[in-house]
Amino acid sequence: MIRVLGATRILGLAIAATLALAVAARAGDAVTKITLPGARVFPESITSTPDGTLIVGSVGHGNVMRIAPGQTAAEEWIKPGTGGLAASVFGVFADEKNKLLWVCSTTLGPGAAPPAVRTFDLKTGAFENAYTLPGAGAFCNDVAVASDGTAYVTDTGQGSILMWKPGAKSLEIAAHDPLLAGADGLAFGGKSTLYVNSVTANKILRVTLGPDGKATQIVDMKLPRKLDRPDGMRAIGKQRLLLAENSGSMSVVTFTGPGLNTVEIKILKDGMASTPAVTATKGMAWVAEGKLNYMQDPTLRGKDPGEFHMYAVPLPKR
Repeated sequence: MIRVLGATRILGLAIAATLALAVAARAGDAVTKITLPGARVFPESITSTPDGTLIVGSVGHGNVMRIAPGQTAAEEWIKPGTGGLAASVFGVFADEKNKLLWVCSTTLGPGAAPPAVRTFDLKTGAFENAYTLPGAGAFCNDVAVASDGTAYVTDTGQGSILMWKPGAKSLEIAAHDPLLAGADGLAFGGKSTLYVNSVTANKILRVTLGPDGKATQIVDMKLPRKLDRPDGMRAIGKQRLLLAENSGSMSVVTFTGPGLNTVEIKILKDGMASTPAVTATKGMAWVAEGKLNYMQDPTLRGKDPGEFHMYAVPLPKR
C-alpha cells in the first residue's frame, strides 16, 4: 500500500510538471509582434476586447482591421465608406457596455464632409449610427466610455469633449475650455474622473464629471517629466492608464497620493517609430507604430514609411 501511494504521488507530480511546462510554453509563444498588411496603413488608434481580439483603425486606408485572439494576421473588417466612413479613420473604441465599436471618421483637407463618430455592432461590424460633431473646425479624435454607457469623444479641432448618452440622437458638449486645446486621448480613472491629454500642449488633464455627465472641474496635472506629443490612452485599472507618445514610447501612468495629484509615469517600451495608439488585453499592453510623421512632415511626405508594426509587452500588475 505504501508503494502504491508513493507511485501515485510521483505520477501526480509528473503530470503537474508537464502541465506547468505546457503553460510556460504557451506563455512563451504568446504573440508580441504583428505586421499590418498593405502599404501606407498609418494606424492611428487601436482597441481590444477581453477575449484578446485587437481592432485597428487606419488613417491611410480609411478602414478598420481586426486580429483574432492569438493570431498575427489582420483582416479587413469594416471596409472604407461603410456607413459613410470618411477617408481617414482615427480613434476606435470597443464599447462592451453598449456592444458597439465607436469609430472617429474624418476627411482631411478643404471642403471635406463634417467629421463624425460612427457606431458599428461590436460582434458583426454592421453599421449602426452616425453622430456629427457640431461646429466649424471639428476633429473627431478618440473615444472613452463611462461605466453607465455614456460615450465621450475628443474634438481636437475645437478643444472640446463631447458626450453621447445611451439612446441620444446627437452629441452634446460635456466640456469646453482653453485647457482642452489639442485634446486627443482620453481614459477613465474612476467613475467620475476622466483623464484627457493634449497632443499640442503635452499635458494630461483631469476632468471631474458631475451627475449630468458634464465637466465640473478641469485640472492641469503636474507631471514628473515633459511628455512628447501624447496621443492614445486606455484605462487599465482604477487611476491607472496606458499612454502612447508619438516620440515612440508606451508608458503606464498612475495617479496616487493626496487628491490623486501625484503622477507616476513608467515607460514600458520605447525606441519605436511614432506611436499614437495603445490598448491592453489578456495581460498584455499593445502599442502601434503609426508613422504619422510621414503624412505630416513635408520632408518625409511621399516617401516610403516601410512596414507598420504592433508590439506587445506584459502588463505590470502595479
